[in-house]
Amino acid sequence: MTAPSLPSRRALLALPLAAAACAPPTPPPPPAPPAPAPAPRRVPPRVQEGLAAPQPARTLLLAYDLAPRRRDLTAVRDTLTALHAAPVPGVTRTLAAGPHLHRALGLPAPRGLAPLPPLPGDRLDASRGDGDLLVQLCGAEPEALERAAVRFTALARAAFAPRWRQAGFLPPGPPGQTPRNLFGFKDGTENPSGDELARWVWHADGSTFLVYRRIHMAVGGFAALPAGEQEDVIGRRRDSGAPLGGRAERDPVNLYAKTPQGRYVIPADAHVRLAHSRLDGGARMLRRGYSYDDGPGDSGLLFLAYMRDPALFARVQQRLAAQDAMSRFVEHRASAVALVLPAPAPGGTFGDGLR
Repeated sequence: MTAPSLPSRRALLALPLAAAACAPPTPPPPPAPPAPAPAPRRVPPRVQEGLAAPQPARTLLLAYDLAPRRRDLTAVRDTLTALHAAPVPGVTRTLAAGPHLHRALGLPAPRGLAPLPPLPGDRLDASRGDGDLLVQLCGAEPEALERAAVRFTALARAAFAPRWRQAGFLPPGPPGQTPRNLFGFKDGTENPSGDELARWVWHADGSTFLVYRRIHMAVGGFAALPAGEQEDVIGRRRDSGAPLGGRAERDPVNLYAKTPQGRYVIPADAHVRLAHSRLDGGARMLRRGYSYDDGPGDSGLLFLAYMRDPALFARVQQRLAAQDAMSRFVEHRASAVALVLPAPAPGGTFGDGLR
């Protein structure tokens, strides 16, 4: 009797494939669940205008002192309310109270509201700094700012007397890009935004502190440096604003990168390194500076920065004064600290924020 023939190896291997071909198709995997909606941004509802919006081309700073024999809290609050309610087309206005105002009116000064301590290298002109009330006007046209200043000064006379004023501008540049200072470098790249503002700039009620410095810049001396030395002083490329070692302006600043020879790519005395937020536990400030030019030999930067605690600026400036390679080209000549009051609550008045 002939033994039955066994299936070949090829036939055996083909059986599973044939079975798979006859099996019903595998259902597709269920769709992935939708990504959770992003958490809403914690934006305080009572932030004054003119702080987080793109910078207009011009600013005009006005400072006032409490007028003699007018130290009445109700009158001051009414005046602040009138100033806040007096908009001028094309102009934003931001009002801030200086350290002396609270004391003069018998109010407890908020923690942190005090003049800055003496800082190395300061040559401050008291007639160009401080003040009981600081008003920042911003707009595209200097004529509109002047009209607003006339109106504000007339309203302020009910409780205040003029102390000083200072005009500033942004050097011409493409719209939407980081402004440049008179040294020709971008200034403000590392500004916080979004949720970072709620964390580092605004208080819970929408107030914040303003630190103002009028900084003279030796533009001619800096311009005489070769381009490479200028970039080493700043720590960024002049053309793109990229940090040294990076390619684009928004690239992270690498404080640890070194050359094959063991030197820091960003020099140890570079401005970007010494001003970096990593040295302050991540704490940051919102910088909205303007340039100024008040004639031959008197031009520079109007440093305007907003933060939760002015002590942050003092720490940074102490480092810069001691080590910053840029220090030999700048000199701080005026200073002011003020509390930017919150915008009014529903049903309240702006003057209620002074308390």
